[in-house]
Amino acid sequence: MYQSRAWTHGLFVFAWLCWSSLLIRAQDLITDPLEVIALQAVKRSLTDPENHLNNWNRGDPCTSNWTGIVCFNRTFDDEYLHVQQLILLDMNLSGSLSPELGRLSHMTILDFMWNNISGSIPKEIGSITSLELLLLNGNNLTGSLPEELGYLPNLNRMQIDENRISGSIPISFSKLNKAKHFHMNNNSISGQIPPELSRLPRLVHLLLDNNNLSGHLPPEFSEMPSLTILQLDNNHFDGTKIPASYSNMSKLLKLSLRNCNLQGAIPDFSQIPNLYYLDLSSNQLNGSIPQGRFSENITTIYLSNNNITGTVPASFSGLPKIQRLSLSNNLLSGSIPSTIWQSRTLNKMETLIVELQNNKLSSITGSTTLPLNVTVRLQGNPVCSNISLVQFCGSESKNNDNSQRLPNTNTSVCLPQTCPPPYEYSPTSPAPCFCAAPLLIGYRLKSPGFSDFHPYRDTFEKFLAPTLQLFNYQLHIDSFICEGPRLRMYLKLFPVYDANIKGPSSFNMSEIQRITDTFASWKISNLDVFGPYEVLNFTHEYDNYPSPRFALSKGALVGIVLGTIAGAVTLSVLVSLLMLKVHTRNYTAVSRRHCCFHLWRIDYGYKQFQQLHSGW
Repeated sequence: MYQSRAWTHGLFVFAWLCWSSLLIRAQDLITDPLEVIALQAVKRSLTDPENHLNNWNRGDPCTSNWTGIVCFNRTFDDEYLHVQQLILLDMNLSGSLSPELGRLSHMTILDFMWNNISGSIPKEIGSITSLELLLLNGNNLTGSLPEELGYLPNLNRMQIDENRISGSIPISFSKLNKAKHFHMNNNSISGQIPPELSRLPRLVHLLLDNNNLSGHLPPEFSEMPSLTILQLDNNHFDGTKIPASYSNMSKLLKLSLRNCNLQGAIPDFSQIPNLYYLDLSSNQLNGSIPQGRFSENITTIYLSNNNITGTVPASFSGLPKIQRLSLSNNLLSGSIPSTIWQSRTLNKMETLIVELQNNKLSSITGSTTLPLNVTVRLQGNPVCSNISLVQFCGSESKNNDNSQRLPNTNTSVCLPQTCPPPYEYSPTSPAPCFCAAPLLIGYRLKSPGFSDFHPYRDTFEKFLAPTLQLFNYQLHIDSFICEGPRLRMYLKLFPVYDANIKGPSSFNMSEIQRITDTFASWKISNLDVFGPYEVLNFTHEYDNYPSPRFALSKGALVGIVLGTIAGAVTLSVLVSLLMLKVHTRNYTAVSRRHCCFHLWRIDYGYKQFQQLHSGW
């Protein structure tokens, strides 16, 4: 009997200790202390003139919602919370990147885009084996690329473009087997492109334009099973040829090798089934243009400023999506097939520009009547001795450019009205017109597959709006402008119309959080023709919201606490069942009366235990 009482008391003590420790744990969730130290070092290495990180001196990173920090909504085996994302986009930060970043060992996204950070990329980042997105573009980073970055087994995207990084591309990058996006353009990277990069099985976009690369173009790139965009403009591949094997790149959508000092013949790219965009301009290519017919998807062909001879191929005729054909400043001769522009059917938003200036072209075969929205430029050719061809040969500044189009059809039918600042009129609403505070997003297509965005504007809006879980009327392209091979635009996202809201409308914070997360986490899978994108900035006019990110949401925190309490309750039930089992084993022969008396004694013993505990 005494042994049973000891068992009972021991089980009660055990249950109480477990319950207490679990409740204490639920109340004391904290971020891994090593990660806290690392974040403090990161802050010390930065200059923050706008005080975006002023709350990094208070509380816990995960439970106190430090700016730019997103944590996992669960604890790990070490019972700590851990940083999942560090997103400090467009905060006007300067200073340098701390090597202590390498201590954030569970991080998946590291984002310092569009700041003024200088210094080199710490090699310690290469130890964050969980890292998926490395986003450092738009800073003033210098030095070479650390070899250690090639040992990130889960890396999907490396964006280091628009910095001042020098040195060569480490061969270790060929081990990044999960990488899909290498965006390294607009730096000072030099040397030979490692042929070993052709081993990357998932690489989709390789952007290395505007660097100091030299050597030859690796023929092995034709073996890459997933490559769709190869953009190498403005490098120094002196005297090298375009490998003939590039005509076998069956997945290729865009090939851009402008101004690379390339020589030799143009390969026949007619066997690439979905090629949208080809730019081989401003090189030293020679020989004739292959006679094969390009893909039905081709929108843009730039072959200008070379030494190309022969005639203009009739295979350029009947290309249903062609927007721009540029063959100017070559040595082409013979007759020009007018079917190139006569066979192209254009709607009111489409244009066709054919540039043939400064060749040796002598005549036009077929009709010389230009359809609406077609511009053909022949200045500097013998054919222009015919004075009747003024629409082809007049001064470019006075040229009858038929590319003028009707106003954008995506305009509002609402009558103008005044909205109180900072609200503005929703311009594209099919619902009753209303005033609202839009979310402004700087957005850029980094390598689109077209030379004229106007025909694709409606497609873009209809694609992007549902991706963001918005109605079409909530998305408005405020403006766009070409920046070389890139297209910058400013998007305005308007809150949903609600007839129950009296007065101007605005997004709530959870909606802003959801939308910015979708952009910043690269959850948008662009259509092929739009290519890769990047976010330049977020602005919310109503509350001047800088960065709507939370370390750990209240819902997640409540979930962890409730989960811990549920665990404690479950443990208590198990202990109670164990106590009942022990009690039943020792007293199976006792009468109901004695059993009730014994249970009373257990209860009495527990009350004594409580009294004893209250004196501790």
